[in-house]
Amino acid sequence: MDLQVTPVPAAGAEDVVVGGPGPDEGAVFTGTEDGSIFRISHDGQHIERVAHTAGRPLGLEIDLDGRLLVCDARRGVLRVDVRNGAIEEVADRIDGAPMMFCNNAAIAGDGTIWFTDSSTRFGIDRWKDDFVQDTRTGRLARLGTDGDVEVVLDGLAFANGVALSRDESFVAVAETGARTVVRHWIAGERAGQRDFLVEDLPGYPDNIARGSDGLIWVTIASPTDPVVERIQRGPQALRRMVTRIPERLQPKPKRTVRVQAYDDAGTLVHDLQRPATAYHMVTGVREHDGRVWLGSLHEPAVAVIDL
Repeated sequence: MDLQVTPVPAAGAEDVVVGGPGPDEGAVFTGTEDGSIFRISHDGQHIERVAHTAGRPLGLEIDLDGRLLVCDARRGVLRVDVRNGAIEEVADRIDGAPMMFCNNAAIAGDGTIWFTDSSTRFGIDRWKDDFVQDTRTGRLARLGTDGDVEVVLDGLAFANGVALSRDESFVAVAETGARTVVRHWIAGERAGQRDFLVEDLPGYPDNIARGSDGLIWVTIASPTDPVVERIQRGPQALRRMVTRIPERLQPKPKRTVRVQAYDDAGTLVHDLQRPATAYHMVTGVREHDGRVWLGSLHEPAVAVIDL
């Protein structure tokens, strides 16, 4: 079915999440580059700003109390009460140092929060620098219900989207720079081990999310770029030089609309592609009751595809 695009009042509707049981059931939430959090009615007819983080909201989740959990690139992990716009700071430091680039999260049934810090060298305003230089300083962290934060994986190539398996035996994290989705096992005989849910993706993944169908949905923000791949394999001096040339001459994401869905064994179930004429650079995805909602780092809009 065709892509349906719903404009929002600001650019960069990077992620999307769908409200659960209650007054916001079926409503779609997104955060934009001006710090706003918007609620969109399920039919797309009503849009209102429900909060402002004074930062840059990226990944969104619904927590166990029905509030929004927000990964803000500038402020860290936040909780937002969409009824009154109140914002609670949850975590902004790892090992005593401020987070550089809080990005995405997933919430376990016991309230544990798994989240990413994409880089320890560059913030969101210089995300391309980290991506091209391939610093591999991204981290997956665990925030326990006691408030303690611990790093469980490091050395990730631009750590990005996070999702839990259906039975919560592993947590998956997208490595944008390496075009993989890594699994960190947290239960069972493989607990503590690391492997891959999927390798050699056809492009660069951004946010990922477990849908109501139990599948792990993966955004493909841009197809694989051979020039970028060669730069990433080159010497560090070359990688640094590329990020210092004028913006107009740097490699750019190619226009695409693509998301994939995998089961917990890493088998591809869906591969949805649409023409990138009215929308592009899908960085957020959420399947809910047969509808696949999309967000974009650049677009002033969300979009939806009906399966």
